[in-house]
Amino acid sequence: MAHTADTKTAPSHRVETFGCRLNAHESDLIQGHLAASGAGDTIVVNTCAVTSEAERQSRQAIRRLIRENPTANVVVTGCAAQIDPDRYAAIPGVARVVGNEEKLRPETWNASATDDAPKILVNDIMSVRETAAHLVTEAQGRERAIVQVQQGCDHRCTFCVIPFGRGNSRSVPMGVIVEQVRTLVASGYREMVLSGVDITSYGGDLPGRPSLGQMVRRLLALVPELPRLRLSSVDPVELDDDIWRLLESEPRFMPHLHLSLQAGDDMVLKRMKRRHLRDDAIRVVERARALRPDMAFGADVIAGFPTETDEMHANTAALIRDLGLQYLHIFPYSPRPGTPAARMPQVHGDARKARAAELRAIGVENLSRWLDTRIGTTDRVLVERDGLGHGESFAEIRVVGGASAGEIVEVTLTGRDGTTLTGERRARAAA
Repeated sequence: MAHTADTKTAPSHRVETFGCRLNAHESDLIQGHLAASGAGDTIVVNTCAVTSEAERQSRQAIRRLIRENPTANVVVTGCAAQIDPDRYAAIPGVARVVGNEEKLRPETWNASATDDAPKILVNDIMSVRETAAHLVTEAQGRERAIVQVQQGCDHRCTFCVIPFGRGNSRSVPMGVIVEQVRTLVASGYREMVLSGVDITSYGGDLPGRPSLGQMVRRLLALVPELPRLRLSSVDPVELDDDIWRLLESEPRFMPHLHLSLQAGDDMVLKRMKRRHLRDDAIRVVERARALRPDMAFGADVIAGFPTETDEMHANTAALIRDLGLQYLHIFPYSPRPGTPAARMPQVHGDARKARAAELRAIGVENLSRWLDTRIGTTDRVLVERDGLGHGESFAEIRVVGGASAGEIVEVTLTGRDGTTLTGERRARAAA
């Protein structure tokens, strides 16, 4: 994510990123704005607020960067800065604190604008009503690009502060997304990842209220030259009929879903104020696998949520094991000030960590077993570097004999090395 100027005399700009894919996407945008800004040496820390550990890491990085780069302007932005700007402005050496809306504006980074700018440039995120489409022309090499289609969240899960960092849900119009993807494909990108804070709420604020599936179906129809499309994290109960039809019949729609699961016990889910129950998650996974047997699943899960008993934790562990979820993001519960969950009876920190470790171990076992079942089958690998890339189900695959970055290579899977499968080239896939 970092960028260094090509000459010793030119100013250097770089962005340190914490948190989600959306933050990574926005860091690419900020990097582009900085490169065109005429500003002096600048380091931007794009923070995350999803857990207290994420905030701690952000603050630690800010202090380190200030210490190691005494002449650079260190600017703090992202969700943690949006929610508590005064805290970050008070760190000695921080030049400016910029909000989540302001960080995406080119003028925020212009040298002429920054000279007299206030130290804190953070508005009321809840007042924002639109999400502009921001085109990234360079992202993660030239193979995979993240496309922001939605921003913010209208839900209020009891553990989450992200709506206060991102605002209410708002969507990028379909036509704008189509044009952005066309531009990226023309620039050489082979796969798009549609991203947002709550992408299954896509379209509720747009004329005609198009669903996420309707937008994806139109996008694939209007950009036939796009080889592959993937979704970021989705809510299990908000997958619409068009998503299911695409999974069944559209080979360019990748057989990989990352579920915002959070728990596998109904009482915990109710206390989290989630919109799904245990059986809903089971139905989603079983239905998807019936349509696409090569389907892979990731999931976000919180370990040690307030009031969670050993039995409730065991229900979550059993669900993950029984469903064979492969790609897990496990977070020990972290109290966020001002949220309802922070006022509930807390699980001891050691128990949270132990439960998280157990869930991670189950995920490792699930992934190993699933990778073994893939050996002997075929897959199509989007090569990213040194013959290494990701298959359609998101398994990491190394092409025996190598392949060029940007190629989509059909392989027969012959073995695995840890969590990386190996595959022998069958035939070069059509572009």
